[in-house]
Amino acid sequence: MMSKALLKSTGIVSAMTSLSRVTGFIRDMVYAQMFGAGAGTDAFFVAFRIPNFLRRLFAEGAFSQAFVPVFSEYQTQHSPQELKELVDQVAGTLGAILLLISAIGVVAAPILILLFAPGFTTDATKYDLTVEMLRITFPYLLFISLTAFAGGVLNSCGKFAIPAITPVLLNLTMIAAAVWLAPQMERPVVGLAWGVFIAGIIQLSFQIPFLRQVKLLPRPRWGWASQGVQQILKLMVPALFGSSVAQVNLLIDTLVASFLVSGSVSWLYYSDRLVEFPLGIFGVAIRDRILPKLSRQHANAEAGGFSQTLDWALRWALLIGVPATIALILLSGPMLSALFQYGEFDARDVAMSTRSLMAFALGLTAFMLIKVLAPGFYARKDTRSPVKYGLIAMGANTALVLTLVWPLAHAGLALATSLAAYLNAGLLFYNLRQRGIYQARSGWPKFLLQLLLANGVMGAVIGFGVGDLDSWLQASAKQRLWHLSGLILAGGASYLLAVLAVGIRPRHLLLRQD
Repeated sequence: MMSKALLKSTGIVSAMTSLSRVTGFIRDMVYAQMFGAGAGTDAFFVAFRIPNFLRRLFAEGAFSQAFVPVFSEYQTQHSPQELKELVDQVAGTLGAILLLISAIGVVAAPILILLFAPGFTTDATKYDLTVEMLRITFPYLLFISLTAFAGGVLNSCGKFAIPAITPVLLNLTMIAAAVWLAPQMERPVVGLAWGVFIAGIIQLSFQIPFLRQVKLLPRPRWGWASQGVQQILKLMVPALFGSSVAQVNLLIDTLVASFLVSGSVSWLYYSDRLVEFPLGIFGVAIRDRILPKLSRQHANAEAGGFSQTLDWALRWALLIGVPATIALILLSGPMLSALFQYGEFDARDVAMSTRSLMAFALGLTAFMLIKVLAPGFYARKDTRSPVKYGLIAMGANTALVLTLVWPLAHAGLALATSLAAYLNAGLLFYNLRQRGIYQARSGWPKFLLQLLLANGVMGAVIGFGVGDLDSWLQASAKQRLWHLSGLILAGGASYLLAVLAVGIRPRHLLLRQD
């Protein structure tokens, strides 16, 4: 059945993404132990965040949202030869543009640091170090954007596992660089930047045999004037902003944090990483699975099926997002202590990161809802509506940042991002409903009540066993890990049992046919 296939493919992506996130955690644990949270890590995280931001904005954001609907249209309405020509032209055009952008980024690194982390200019050593590392990490944008292009092709061809597992290669390479390369360098933290560069090459190379397998390994050629490329570019221009509002808001956080005490950028980074774990496993998995499906349904004028797919995605987003939000808020300090309180990452770093993690965690459900609501627009080739609502959310975020940074410091930046995300999600949902694109299926009031009860049970179980942060800070590493594992298992089991007890069954969450 189509519904079971959808669940199966989403499960595969989630499993592969879980492996990626686990290796990502190991990477961050290595970073925390070896480098802690200070001027050096602040410099690296800014140098890594700038190309990573552009990657999410350009490759995984705007490009993916524009490319997949056009690719799906060519799959269903054009010949295999025309589809291959589209892939060749997109690869050549995208590669040439990215090569130029990467060259400009390397040359203009000092200016980029002035723009994205102006607070670093007060410390010449920190500023120079950041510029040096940005020149190493910026070409990562070229490699990872082409990797995202390959992932879009493979996802649309039903090969979901390969793009989902590719980030594991990034994490393993960066771990290797931290452990073996960094200690050999005059300034060890620079080894992390070289790890990013090498990882980009490895990730792109990994895609080649699988593209050949689906007979879509591109022979890049310039295709700016072709109909398919122009269609993608037309969709990309507004999507450049609309699909990545959360990333822009995080960049604003980084900019303001550069003026705060040393360590602020690192505290925000580690907090964001923990929020990205469930978001990456579930939110991104659902998004990547429904976008090709929604694109095909729109191309085939299946309005009922389109709405049904969105309904299915929204239920799953809430079923996973709400308990993840509650658990992260309750376990913020314990998680940071158990995962990162080693070596150079001390109790103060845990306490400061806890504040920003609680604030970021508050917005997790909104981040997940945006992941499943935005494809409802992009699949219809409507990239303008998300832009409009993204601008509103960004304006709100900026105002909130300037208001909350004074009393809450770096935690205020995280809280502003979360509140702006709820505004963005609400506007997207309202527009889909108002235009009749999404029509809720029956049973939502009952589902929300069931969700409330199940989360109440889980929250009580975790809250009863978590204790105070001081006890975690004073415990041994082994005790912290065992206690955290026990709480996560108890919370997860209680939630699952509560979900079943209130009457939610797996069959209720299948994508039924009208």
